[in-house]
Amino acid sequence: MFHEEADKDRYLITYADLITLLLGLFIILYAISNVDLAKYSKITSAMETYFGNKSNIIIKQNFSPTGGKVIASRIDDLKTQLANAIVKHNYTSSVTLEENERGITIHILENILFASGKAELNSKSKLVLNELAGILKQIPNDIRVEGHTDNIPINSMIYPSNWHLSVARALSTAYYFISERKLNPDKVTVVGYSEYKPVAENSSMEGRAKNRRVDIVIIK
Repeated sequence: MFHEEADKDRYLITYADLITLLLGLFIILYAISNVDLAKYSKITSAMETYFGNKSNIIIKQNFSPTGGKVIASRIDDLKTQLANAIVKHNYTSSVTLEENERGITIHILENILFASGKAELNSKSKLVLNELAGILKQIPNDIRVEGHTDNIPINSMIYPSNWHLSVARALSTAYYFISERKLNPDKVTVVGYSEYKPVAENSSMEGRAKNRRVDIVIIK
């Protein structure tokens, strides 16, 4: 009788082993799901040393059960570089900067980049695009290249609508960055808005000129 009772309780040993293994598994999963803050602190320190100005570095940390991500953006320094490039080439009347919730937007008017109704970059455009590409290559942020037109309809053999023209202009600009200046294509997006994202009234020549533009958006 004693042996029979002992045999009946043998499952408790197996059950206890299973519980112990499950506990160990959950401990391991918990351990690997927590970001090593010490490592991220070292990364932050290294970046501060490299960039040389702690106050210009914004660190955003997003922690998830599968790990962490550190995004560094030198916003003030970036704006200064962009502004200097604009002044250097005397483009202050045709290239402007705007900072909003999306990030930093570089507005480049049509007269810098294209002939009227065309989407082929002119030789003058490459001066400012080369300067901008040198800055964009230094940052990890995603880049959106957005084409815009005014509300005057276009209907040509090549561009049957303003939609076609806006997309073609954005594509020409983005492709130049990628093919000629070796900007990482993984972080570039091309968008065409036609006439539907104006920055000025289309009721005047001056307003329409401001709306015919390519925007380069440095996403936060």
